This record gives sequence, C-alpha cells and structure tokens, in this order.
Amino acid sequence: MGVALLAGPANVIMQLARPGVGYGVPESRVESGRIDLHPIKRARTTFSYLAVSVAGSDAQKAAFRRAVNGAHAQVYSTPDSPVQYNAFDPDLQMWVAACLYKGGVDVYRIFIGEMDDEEADRHYREGMALGTTLQVPPEMWPADRAAFDRYWQESLDKVHIDEAVREYLYPIAVSRIRGVRLPRRLQRLSESFALLITTGFLPQRFRDEMRLPWDPAKQRRFDRLMAALRAVNRLMPRFVRRFPFNLMLWDLDRRIRTGRPLV
Repeated sequence: MGVALLAGPANVIMQLARPGVGYGVPESRVESGRIDLHPIKRARTTFSYLAVSVAGSDAQKAAFRRAVNGAHAQVYSTPDSPVQYNAFDPDLQMWVAACLYKGGVDVYRIFIGEMDDEEADRHYREGMALGTTLQVPPEMWPADRAAFDRYWQESLDKVHIDEAVREYLYPIAVSRIRGVRLPRRLQRLSESFALLITTGFLPQRFRDEMRLPWDPAKQRRFDRLMAALRAVNRLMPRFVRRFPFNLMLWDLDRRIRTGRPLV
C-alpha cells in the first residue's frame, strides 16, 4: 500500500537503533546504497526487497539475494569503528527483518485495522521470508507471534542510539533530502509535518533514543492525520493502494533482463 511509504523513515530509525546496524549503514563503503545520499534509490531497494521476499519467485529471490550479498560483502567494521559489525551477521539481519515485519503490522493496523488471529498468523508466516531471503536461518525466526513478541522485548535491551547515529538519523526523520532546500518557512513546515509522522510511527523506546518529544496532543494530531489518510486510501483504486509494491517485481524483472543493478 502506498501509505506504507509514510512509515519508511521510522522503520529506518528502528533498524539503525541497533549499534551494529547504526554504524554499518553510515560507514558503508557502498555509497550508492546510503539513504542519506540516495534516498529514492534506497527506498526502491527496500520496497523491492519487501515485494520479492513476500511475493517473488524463487528465481527473483535468488537474483536479489546475490545482488544484496554483493553489497553486504563491503559492509564490515574496521579497527577504527566504534562497534564491531558485519552485514552478514544473522543476528543483525534478524533484527532488520523483525523491524520490517513489525513496521508492516503497524501500518496494516493503522490503515486497514486489527487482524484476526488467522490473518495475523498468515501474515507472520509470510514475514519469515523477510529474514530467510538473506542469511537468517528458518529456525532463527521465532516460532510464532508470541515468541516474536518475546524476541522483540528482549531485543529492545540491545537498542541504543548515540549522538553520532542520532545526528545521522535526524535528517531522515524529517525527510530532509541533501541538496534540496525550500524557502525557510516552507522548509520548517515540511520538516515539522514529516517529524510528526515519523515520530508517530515510532514505538516510545525509539522516540526516547532519538530524543523526540511526544505527548497526548501530538498523538491526537497524528491519529487525526492517519484517520484522514485512511479514509482517502480506502477510496483509491486497488492498483493505487498497492503502489509501489505492484511495480517492484515488474521493475526487478526489467533490471534482470537489461543487466541493470538490482540494488
């Protein structure tokens, strides 16, 4: 659903709240994959990954896995890195996949509604592919939703955003694009609006780590905005509601066919 794009910056913050990811992304040698330098390309890669993981063929998953692995091979810490990390670490990949799954559940709840148990279990089984498409072994994915909830709560103990990572993430939180400057008043309004949306999608623990204030008045503004967007989204044609996921697999096949980079 197109409205899922709104939750993208918050999900990036959640992923980078684990120090191994938080330093691995800004220190990455793969400049073309950095969200601060190439936000549109990074968004395309992420949504392609989501589409391929959930609905892609085995051939599409294999091609995307090879492309991502090629990029991940260049992402590892050096002796000068504040923390040690490696993009092939299944524990870090599990965390990223868990953030994507949890973000998807939150978007569904806000814009469609609560799932019944059968739908929630199906969605959870599909969510496993977010990890197993890369290096997360199937047995590492929690067995059921209750096990996932325990994993999530335990993983929050490993969440920490220091000043350097916070400084890197703040422009993402306000959807600031490098090199693009609006008139000052319009820039402030745009960033304030984006920050409300980003903070609204963040669980409280991540708001605290980012030092983003939140109160009942902000929650009411966020809820009213989401209710309005939910009403508009329901009036949209199906192909519009499914954007950009309905284009990602087509674009992936086109890139494979023409020899273009997949990530």
